[in-house]
Amino acid sequence: QVQLVESGGGLVQAGGSLRLSCAASRSTFTFSSMGWYRQAPGKQRELVASIPRGGIISYADFVKGRFTISRDNAENTVYLQMNSLKPEDTAVYYCKADSGRLYYWGRGTQVTVSS
Repeated sequence: QVQLVESGGGLVQAGGSLRLSCAASRSTFTFSSMGWYRQAPGKQRELVASIPRGGIISYADFVKGRFTISRDNAENTVYLQMNSLKPEDTAVYYCKADSGRLYYWGRGTQVTVSS
């Protein structure tokens, strides 16, 4: 069973930055793709950014130019650097790992951006 543990969330003022981490219990190289999703209260979970093992990184339009996703296979960790945060970025952020046949979710980390 794969475990994903997110960390780095918290309360920040608008315009501030946070760096989220997602630590996997096995090598991230084994996953064909990893990504960050978020879910705000009363809304559906949505993709924020995804990073394949080889290929093009993709971002949701609402974070382009502000967020950066990266993966460190040696550390079994995926990161999400979030800059210029806005109140509408407030949500629980989830890490997802896709092995091609199965996918796994972390429990999430809360990000709250105050105006």
